[in-house]
Amino acid sequence: MSSSSATASTSSPSSLADEVVKNRWLGFLIWQSIVSAAVHIPASLLLRQFSGPSSSSSSAAALLFSFLAFHLSLLLLSLAFFLLSSPHPDPAASLPDLAAAALRVSLKSLVGGFSRPSFTAVFARRARRAVASAVFLLICGVAGFLSAVAICRDEKSIVGVAFRGLVFGLVYGLHYVSRKRWILQFPIIQRPLFYSFKIGLSSSLKRAMKLSVQAYVCSSILVLFMPDQFKSKTTTRKFIVQQLNFYLGLLTVSICWELSHHLVQIVHTRRCIFAPPQGSAAAGTNPSETLLETLEESNQRSLVQYLAYLDLCIVSEGNSEPWRRAAFFEETGETYRRVTNVCLKPIEQLTSRLAEGLEGLTMGESDFLSKQLNSPAHIQMDSRIHEALNDFQICSWCARALGALTARSKLEDRCGVAQLTGCNKAVVSTLLSCLLAVEACLGKKTSAQPTHMLGPASIRWAKMNPGKRDVSPMTSKRRSAILHAKAYAMADVLRTSVYQVVSSFQLDMHANAKPSVLENWIVEGKPLYSTREILMEKLCIFLCYSAV
Repeated sequence: MSSSSATASTSSPSSLADEVVKNRWLGFLIWQSIVSAAVHIPASLLLRQFSGPSSSSSSAAALLFSFLAFHLSLLLLSLAFFLLSSPHPDPAASLPDLAAAALRVSLKSLVGGFSRPSFTAVFARRARRAVASAVFLLICGVAGFLSAVAICRDEKSIVGVAFRGLVFGLVYGLHYVSRKRWILQFPIIQRPLFYSFKIGLSSSLKRAMKLSVQAYVCSSILVLFMPDQFKSKTTTRKFIVQQLNFYLGLLTVSICWELSHHLVQIVHTRRCIFAPPQGSAAAGTNPSETLLETLEESNQRSLVQYLAYLDLCIVSEGNSEPWRRAAFFEETGETYRRVTNVCLKPIEQLTSRLAEGLEGLTMGESDFLSKQLNSPAHIQMDSRIHEALNDFQICSWCARALGALTARSKLEDRCGVAQLTGCNKAVVSTLLSCLLAVEACLGKKTSAQPTHMLGPASIRWAKMNPGKRDVSPMTSKRRSAILHAKAYAMADVLRTSVYQVVSSFQLDMHANAKPSVLENWIVEGKPLYSTREILMEKLCIFLCYSAV
């Protein structure tokens, strides 16, 4: 795990997925034990000196119990991370939805109706996410209980310490689930392991201090409602010492937990190279087979699928492994067609889902999102668009890979497989269709211009819409919080990818600005979104470098 990447062995996608996930979690456990020991041992010695040499907790047996119990709690926390962590932000089902589903299952069991499924696959995925969140909270509570007992050794108020540790675990779990910190955030730049750990260390320590203060305040308030027999009666000085001792122990636990979360992120989001070693027999015959099999046969939204798309994007854009990208342009064209298909599929799904979410809206509105009412139809449409943009990470990698490969095919495709297989036409059409759908979600009006708006050489140019939009502050804030972050980012990625293609093939596309030349870059028939004419207009705007 010390290298910047891990090379995947040539095996079946199922066994490869198991091997990659197992190695990532094994590496996380190793680093977690090292980091937590480096934090726990000095903190335990400090608390031992702070509690006084005459305390019974200073015995070697108590220290050994503290060490084992603390690492047992970290092992439980690692199990909770394993159950909840995912690269895809699947929403969890709400309590009313779960109650309604349980009621339906109960009614069907009474009438004996088990012939059809009780709920859809989407709801089953949301229900699993809700159950995983509940189990995560439970495990965090138990882990907090063990951690507090292990590090805050106070025999006089052991029940109070255990209860406050339980409260800390629940506070941490609620914060973790509500902020969706279980989503694996892939970094923009892949850095070495130690450097990635170092740059996130300060933010982890700040967050650990905030969470420890919140948990300390919540637990102190709840302790006031405990029965008197569970409260220790001591002098004011000893009470202050106990509270300080407990907070320092709580801060130590919070730091170890935050560092564990940080390690989960940096270990699981590191690049994995899905290719045989350079110079081997497999690298000389077909170095792309492992990557393509993983992309085609791996489970959707799995960690291995994300890592495979990341590897493909880096190979397409970078120059560190030119031999792998050169293998995409082999003379039969089959490899390039497979690479293009696995990248087009997520973008086509995103475009189709956005088009379904935009159905029933009048495209003549200046900004339909600003005119949404609180009706069930509009709320459902808004949720469908929001869920479609949850695939932003994979779609952005696919768009970047398609733009880079299509642009590089101008010089690196010696056999012309990109043009002969029709992949260039499919790539440009799909990217433009997806861009138009994303821009429609942002309220940008796109329509074919009348004949009196024809530009030179009878090309119809789309005009910008600088008109004001009647957006209320509350609605604008809601749109910004729900859709704008991912939609704007996706639009920027798509524009950059199209500009890459246009910059490489600018002379071929211009060709005296004949419409017949531009038609060679747009697929026949109706595209996934909008019309063929509007796609040609959009391509003309990119040729003038006016797309914003």
